[in-house]
Amino acid sequence: MKDGLIPRRYAKALYKLAVEKGDAQEIYEQLKPIGRGSITGLDDVKRVLLNPYIDEQDKGRVMVEMTGAKPGSSLEKFLLLVIRNNRAQYLRKIALSYVSLYREQHGIAQVDVTTATQLPQEQIDKIVQLIRDRLGDITLEVNQLIDPQLIGGFTVKVGDTLLDASVKNELNKMRLNLLR
Repeated sequence: MKDGLIPRRYAKALYKLAVEKGDAQEIYEQLKPIGRGSITGLDDVKRVLLNPYIDEQDKGRVMVEMTGAKPGSSLEKFLLLVIRNNRAQYLRKIALSYVSLYREQHGIAQVDVTTATQLPQEQIDKIVQLIRDRLGDITLEVNQLIDPQLIGGFTVKVGDTLLDASVKNELNKMRLNLLR
C-alpha cells in the first residue's frame, strides 16, 4: 500500500466514528497541532512510537497526553488501535488526513498570512475580508506567520494558491529582469 493510502483510510474511519459519536470537531481541534507539527518534541515522540522496546500501553499514554484525548474517548481508542496495528509511523499523516477531510466536509479554508513583522489585527482583518470577498461564504481559519526574509509586504496562501505581495518577491523579479 502507498504511504498516502493508509493514513487516508485510517482518517476516514476515524472521521466516520467521530461523526457517529458526535465528537468530530473535538477530535479535529486535538489533531490540528499534530498535523501542523507545532507540538514541541514531535521528533522525540516519533522516536518513542517507533521504538520496538517500548510497551504499547506506554506509547498509547504518550499519544493520549500529546493530543489531550480524554480517557475512554473515541480518539484514545483510535490511537491505541493505530499503535496496536503497528501504524504509529503514520500518525502525523493520519492527523493531516483527518484535518483535511474535516475541513473538506465542513467548508473550511485554511489561510496563512505571512508578513515580515507582526501586523495589527485590523490589517489582518482587512486581508481576511478581501479573501472572503473573493471566496464567498466560506469559513476561514487564519494563521499569521512571521518571516523576516520577506523584508516587507505579505504573502497569503489559501489551499494551493499563493499570492505573493512581498518586497522579497519584487526584488527577485527585478533581479531576473536585469539578468535578461
